[in-house]
Amino acid sequence: MAILVTPQSKILVQGITGTFGARHTLLSLAYGTQVVAGVTPGKGGQLFENQVPIYDTVAEAARQTGATVSAIFVPPPFAGDAILEAVDAELDLVVCITEGIPVNDMVKVKRAMQGSRTRLIGPNCPGIVTPGTGKDSHGGCRIGISPGYIHKQGNIGVVSRSGTLTYEAVWQLTSRGVGQSTCIGIGGDPVNGTSHLDIIKMFNEDPATEGIIMIGEIGGSAEEEAAEWIKNNCKKPVAGFIAGATAPPGRRMGHAGAIVSGGKGTAAAKIQAFRDAGIGIAATPSEMADTLLKMM
Repeated sequence: MAILVTPQSKILVQGITGTFGARHTLLSLAYGTQVVAGVTPGKGGQLFENQVPIYDTVAEAARQTGATVSAIFVPPPFAGDAILEAVDAELDLVVCITEGIPVNDMVKVKRAMQGSRTRLIGPNCPGIVTPGTGKDSHGGCRIGISPGYIHKQGNIGVVSRSGTLTYEAVWQLTSRGVGQSTCIGIGGDPVNGTSHLDIIKMFNEDPATEGIIMIGEIGGSAEEEAAEWIKNNCKKPVAGFIAGATAPPGRRMGHAGAIVSGGKGTAAAKIQAFRDAGIGIAATPSEMADTLLKMM
């Protein structure tokens, strides 16, 4: 059991013939992911690496292959339209890896997605991994850019705004012999598709997830909102870490969403919200897994 994707999920890749998309499609195929189609306008009818059919449109790719999930590796000026094409095709899930999409484009995307059946992860995210049961957890589902080999099938859910801290938490767990149910990088852009709270609710309902690591960073109020819900509703132990405690106010730090303004979104406020909600607080990134395991 997992959330959002399973080893049976059928994936199409928008931008499969680009250098970045091609590289990570090959890694996903090697992991055992069911990549059943690629989409590059003008290249329909070709084969990617002699095994994955390429189509001109998402709608055609989904219709011909049964794909329900899209991974987007399209350049920033065109990525907003790529998301909307997947939404128009009524896919269940879109995972947008692209970094640097104009905020105005994402505002239009969010507005257009209201009422749609499609869930968006990202943009500017590392994606999702649901580990499999094979050697090095191969045979799972890897969508995006996360290193597959660090994952291990198990019962801990991981959700993070930071890609590298996602990998750090996963590797800490795996190194201690503890596996993961699903690991999700939701991305750090100010206008994104899925929040910490959305994922926490799914993990709370997933019978295969027994503990959760939630990694946040300065900027916005998403972590505080998740903490408030956890305090009143979550049945499972949650450990957390907030990145950016030493960042100066008003300065953009890495992610576009990691900016503190008007006294809101500070690391101190987020850490206090975690503490009030009974979330275990890791003082440093190196303590994330141990903090959760002690709670369990």
